[in-house]
Amino acid sequence: MSKEIKALGLIGIATKAGRIAYGTEAVKETIENKKANLVIIATDASDKTKENIRHKCTKSKIPVAVFGTIETISKTIGKQNKAVISVKDRNLGEEIFKIICGGEAIG
Repeated sequence: MSKEIKALGLIGIATKAGRIAYGTEAVKETIENKKANLVIIATDASDKTKENIRHKCTKSKIPVAVFGTIETISKTIGKQNKAVISVKDRNLGEEIFKIICGGEAIG
């Protein structure tokens, strides 16, 4: 199983558990309120969005990963045109980050 499929599967689980926020404004809010454990930005998100979200994550010491496309992320969470999501569950966030960054992971 590819790392993309594993990561998207865990994102789907987090979505079903109600442990994600999606869209730039909602994600910014989770970062500011210290509820985000991982922020994922689509590879095809605008440079301005990537820079803005990365800056907020760095400032708040929240891991950020550039992964997937807007289409794949949106399809996984059952929404349309979402370039940024945050995972609000610590364990799922850590596992997704490990998979995306090539470390050890479940499975």
